[in-house]
Amino acid sequence: MTGTLRENIAALSERRRREAREAPLGDRVADAITGFVGSMRFVLLHLLLYGAWILVNLGWVPGAARFDPSFVVLAMVASVEAIFLSTFVLISQNRMAAAADRRADLDLHINLLAEHELTRLARLVDRIAARLDVAVDDPGFDEIKRNVEPEQVLDALDKTPASGG
Repeated sequence: MTGTLRENIAALSERRRREAREAPLGDRVADAITGFVGSMRFVLLHLLLYGAWILVNLGWVPGAARFDPSFVVLAMVASVEAIFLSTFVLISQNRMAAAADRRADLDLHINLLAEHELTRLARLVDRIAARLDVAVDDPGFDEIKRNVEPEQVLDALDKTPASGG
């Protein structure tokens, strides 16, 4: 791995850490809750709690009083929990989608810059070849020397029928 690649990885990692530290409190709370909800500890905790609730209210635990024999309270608790958990998950997904959009924009800008630089290099190579009287036999070389127009590419993609089922 090159030094430049290591530096880029370190810089991007530090940026992610800084953005996580500087995120609004609500976003950090939502991410922490979502992180816990998506863990096996959460699953095991629910198995224990709901399992005990069900066993007690079925009367299968000697000495334990049935406090929700119809399971109405259990259904209500589970429903309210689902409402809040789904909201926290959506908050986290919205933040992740926004970050993915920013990365996609960055990728697009870098790719457009690289395309522009390669086009300029191709023109330079063409001038060098002409000066040295070297024939360029690649019929696609003229296309490489033209800048890509992102708007034209997007228009062409919009006109292409979607594939899939």
